[in-house]
Amino acid sequence: MRFLVAILFSFISLQVSAQLIYETVWVDYDSAWEYKSLKLIPIRPKDLGGKPDPMKLISLNKAIEQGIATVSERGSASTENVHWLRVKNSSDQSIYVGSGQTFTGGRQDRMVSRDTILKPTGKDQYISVMCIEEGRWSEKEKKLMFSNYANMQLRKVVDKSKNQVLVWKEIFSQLDSSNFSSPTFAYSALRQNKNYIVQETEYLKYFVDKFKKSDSSITGFVCVTGNKVIGCDIFAYKAMFYDELEPLLYGYINEALLYGSEPMLVKDEIKEYMDKILTNETLQDEYCRKNGKIFRVDNKVIHVTAY
Repeated sequence: MRFLVAILFSFISLQVSAQLIYETVWVDYDSAWEYKSLKLIPIRPKDLGGKPDPMKLISLNKAIEQGIATVSERGSASTENVHWLRVKNSSDQSIYVGSGQTFTGGRQDRMVSRDTILKPTGKDQYISVMCIEEGRWSEKEKKLMFSNYANMQLRKVVDKSKNQVLVWKEIFSQLDSSNFSSPTFAYSALRQNKNYIVQETEYLKYFVDKFKKSDSSITGFVCVTGNKVIGCDIFAYKAMFYDELEPLLYGYINEALLYGSEPMLVKDEIKEYMDKILTNETLQDEYCRKNGKIFRVDNKVIHVTAY
């Protein structure tokens, strides 16, 4: 009996430790979708039904849409409040806040700098943010609006440096190289150009339509433009992925429009990149320590991002 119990315990331990790696997910290279400068390859769970989310997480953007969460400035116009936003979770669910999500309005535009779970406490909670609009810090508070994920280059700077000056430098570089002007050096200026918006809408429609016509057993994707992999995002649960899908697509499309060209990488080259992330947890940790991030809750990997 003890021997059987030991085997069962070992099996359960393996199941728990098997996180977002090849043991539990696979890259569906044969189902890749490509539009102009962006190629997207779905990542699927090996358990096609997908694992149920025991935490019943809802993404912040969905919570805002449903009116069960509000985001506002932490307090007065004092500069000590620059790097914080207040979130009121009025639901009975925990809310997932993803690093890289952006907000426009308030006293200045912001970008979330750390993955966070906001439990349904009924009290005000605070999320860590960086400024993405250097030239504005107003006394008057505008309504804060959720504005999708930033592109991968800016997400990487925020995730790896947490340095406000480097964030501003990256935004200035992106605006300058793309010939976009903004009196307040706002990252959001990239989406105020009419020609850009037309192209962005075309990309978004193409990929959203592809996801709608596909089965719903996708929990992540990897994106390619030109001769490089832009990055990948993989989630533990399907519902969580689909909540985040459209906001994430905006960020990848943004990068393809700013820096992209016809995707040239072949399957073996993309697989070489994915092997660094999905072969095992040790390699994943090593790679993401420098080129990504892993968000865990109670030792369970919830979200993997790689650049």
